[in-house]
Amino acid sequence: MTLYKGYEMVIGLEVHAELKTETKIFCSCPTAFGAAPNTQCCPVCMGLPGTLPVLNRKVVDYAVKAGLAMHCTIASYSKEDRKNYFYPDLPKAYQISQYDLPLCREGYLDIETESGAKRIGITRIHIEEDAGKLIHDDKNGTMIDCNRCGVPLIEIVSEPDIRSAQEAKAYLQKLRAIILYTGVSDCRMEEGSLRCDVNLSVRKAGETAFGTRTEMKNLNSFQFIVKAIEYEYRRQVDELENGGVILQETRRFDPDSGKTFAMRGKENANDYRYFPDPDLPPIVLDAATVAALGAAIPELPDARKKTYMEKYGLTAYDAEILTSEKEMADYFEKAAAVTAFPKLAANLLISEFLRLLPGEGFDCPVRPEHLGELATLLGNEEINSSTAKKVIKTLFEKDGSPRALVEKEGLFQINDEALLGKLVDEVIAENPQSVADFRRGKTAAAKSLVGQVMKKTAGNGNPVLINRLMNEALEKA
Repeated sequence: MTLYKGYEMVIGLEVHAELKTETKIFCSCPTAFGAAPNTQCCPVCMGLPGTLPVLNRKVVDYAVKAGLAMHCTIASYSKEDRKNYFYPDLPKAYQISQYDLPLCREGYLDIETESGAKRIGITRIHIEEDAGKLIHDDKNGTMIDCNRCGVPLIEIVSEPDIRSAQEAKAYLQKLRAIILYTGVSDCRMEEGSLRCDVNLSVRKAGETAFGTRTEMKNLNSFQFIVKAIEYEYRRQVDELENGGVILQETRRFDPDSGKTFAMRGKENANDYRYFPDPDLPPIVLDAATVAALGAAIPELPDARKKTYMEKYGLTAYDAEILTSEKEMADYFEKAAAVTAFPKLAANLLISEFLRLLPGEGFDCPVRPEHLGELATLLGNEEINSSTAKKVIKTLFEKDGSPRALVEKEGLFQINDEALLGKLVDEVIAENPQSVADFRRGKTAAAKSLVGQVMKKTAGNGNPVLINRLMNEALEKA
């Protein structure tokens, strides 16, 4: 990345993922999203006197799967702790989490950006319960919905290895992909089932000591995360350059202004008065149990990425994009199976299809076999790239065979050299000024002439052939 005023950013991420269990972590209340407020809670998740929590074993299994998929060491012995703080959406006045003995530790993720590959360390993954939700209403004031209390979470804490907003985005996309592949969470950021806290500090390039960090809470879109990081980085640098100091504080990101604002001073671990939860026994796992959970994990993005690079000749960056969504990887493999030009299929999918698909996730209206058919038409030079774009736009609006559409609309590429040569001669004769400009060294004139030939072919001429014929004709003119 380009350094701003000689400062580099140092980022660590804390990601919360809601686990896809049918019931909560310590009670039998359902976890379905969108229920009416306070209809999915009970004395246990409300923390009423006399209640006792019982750990949902599925939560442990899911957390172990996530940890193994991220190359973590799984603890044979861990425990749950009470994290004490008072906030209106936390009825118990404490959260059951894990402190010094997390379930998973010392993992990593490999990411790919346009700058190349990089490994980001993972400090720990632990289980905990979610808090409730505050609902702010101008008429009724602030209300509390306790449906989310006790929904199971894993918190994934990275090492401070990230140095740019793009690296942060790549890390989160990779993390989300892995979690989705394992099936332990639906990672619907718009519903809050995947949320990110960004810890960011700055320091002069070449320094090793960390600066004072701020924390930006509960960011739930890749776009907001990138914007928040970029703004906070520049804010901290400007503050230091103007003689100020960075306060250790929690900040919120305002999407409308694109700025971050101070919320409160940042707490330290001692402020939470962690202690082992006396109502819950330790979590003990044997090697056989961990091995069985690992065996149930499907092929993960990195394995698919390697296959795509070796089998289809894709770049690491393109393979990373294709494997970022399990549904997209499945889709690509179905398309690649029906064409001799899988690399073209990948290029069309990345450059054209993703541009037309709305939001996050992958839900494509075009059948994968039709992508393969389109790649074949393009690879055999039966159509050109401009026509391919037209066909894709039509396929997104109406299902159908690309070949049938090309035949119906008369969109097959013109490869007749004699015909194209004749059109080139016509255009040169009609545009003496452009020819004169070309002779004076204005190479853009040739592009203009090629464009006129393409117009005469209704966009169906072979552009490579037309360019060659035009250059040859201009050299003789």
